[in-house]
Amino acid sequence: MEIEILGTESLGVRGLCCFVKTKNQNILIDPGIALGYKRSKLLPHPFQVAVDERIQKNIIKRWSEATDIVISHFHGDHVPLTDANPYQLDIEKIAGLNSEVKIWAKSYNLSKTEDRRAISISFTLNKELIVAEGKESGAMSFSIPVPHGETNNNLYTVMMTRIEEDYVFVHASDIQLLNDESISQILSWNPDIVLASGPPIYLSQLNEEQVKAAWDRAIKLSQQVDILILDHHLLRNCSGLKWLDELANKTKKNIICAADFMKKPRLLLEAQRKSLYKNMPVPERWHESYAENKVSTKRYWNLGRKFYKI
Repeated sequence: MEIEILGTESLGVRGLCCFVKTKNQNILIDPGIALGYKRSKLLPHPFQVAVDERIQKNIIKRWSEATDIVISHFHGDHVPLTDANPYQLDIEKIAGLNSEVKIWAKSYNLSKTEDRRAISISFTLNKELIVAEGKESGAMSFSIPVPHGETNNNLYTVMMTRIEEDYVFVHASDIQLLNDESISQILSWNPDIVLASGPPIYLSQLNEEQVKAAWDRAIKLSQQVDILILDHHLLRNCSGLKWLDELANKTKKNIICAADFMKKPRLLLEAQRKSLYKNMPVPERWHESYAENKVSTKRYWNLGRKFYKI
């Protein structure tokens, strides 16, 4: 089995997209992307947009190669959209591509927005979405819905994916380590590698008790897996990276972010948006011009590569 993490916060964008190759299947999970439309009252920096462009191209490439596509839930950083903003994956970019692929999706406990997105994806791609919860197919098996964050969050749920060949990989999208149900399910699958969203400690409404409980759940997971990859919500600010490194130092376990797993530089570009604007100034109306295809990101890509040594 080969695991390629395509897009998440430590790689410069919002999402938790990965591509898993087994002997008989190419599995693309959560093929969406976003940038956090406003942080510190600033739109995404052009260097972040340049990173976004390249990750989108890679997601589209992997879509064309996939035998199976998995959608854990229908939030805008996890699926292609019919109403995408300039920094999200527009579904028209993959319409008509790889018509034979199977699309497995969470279909229960959908919010009105999620339900609308599920219908639009199915219609635009002319493809029926397969109800996946609790099912198995080849190397894949899927969880029943688990909370998107806290247990009492009845509106939003996610579906986790287990893939087994040689070893067991679990994709645990947006659980945020904020509920026990998802942790129990993951551990019952006896995983070797887990990719999960850590807690959103950048949000002021997350209290100390919740953060401590997430810490304890991370320790519990780390004791029973070989590699624990925590990313996504956790790394929307630099404090999340400190939290991650302190957790690894305390447990002496292999707890890393996606960039570490992929052996790439840690690019917490959303967290560093203010400093990006300071170090690489952006002209007025750049974003409007970009949306109208009047400017490119080439200059900022070159500047950012030198700045981050990539």
